[in-house]
Amino acid sequence: MGEEPLTATLRHRGVSPWEIEVLYSYLHSRFRVDSSEIESDDTGFASVLYIGIPVSFSEEFFEWFDFRRWENVKSLLKEMKRRRGRRNALMVDISFAGAPAFRFVLDADDRQWYNNALEKIDFVLELLPYHLADARRSTTEIVYRFDEARTKRWRVRERRTPDGLESVYYAGELPGDA
Repeated sequence: MGEEPLTATLRHRGVSPWEIEVLYSYLHSRFRVDSSEIESDDTGFASVLYIGIPVSFSEEFFEWFDFRRWENVKSLLKEMKRRRGRRNALMVDISFAGAPAFRFVLDADDRQWYNNALEKIDFVLELLPYHLADARRSTTEIVYRFDEARTKRWRVRERRTPDGLESVYYAGELPGDA
């Protein structure tokens, strides 16, 4: 994408050194990688993984990063979930830089839905024109969460602007249900 290598970030807690090494190698093939362990957080999950990708969420990213490499990343994340099981075992937060930035937060309890959600990240690209049409021009970040309880798909949950945070709710939802 550019001459100077960009820096991806890995922040983690409760993740094995082997898992970090494998993920690091996938990312390091395209980026410099800044990896560090998180001391503690209030997520309530046994394992937490934040992946910061310093390029835009776009078709060009997947072509440049290589679809096969992206499939390997998803396979590793699925294996991490399999090894940990259910109930607040693993939360993955993948963020892509850009204007706006996109974040995907995955914390599904059920392994089948977790795997399904990972497979569907790529398909959100097709929905971006619709999601961006609903967003204000000043939107700096769009946060997706996988809706395991209702629709079994990625849904926009937050939009950040310079003025603050806007939570997104859908028909039939109450603010605490999202």
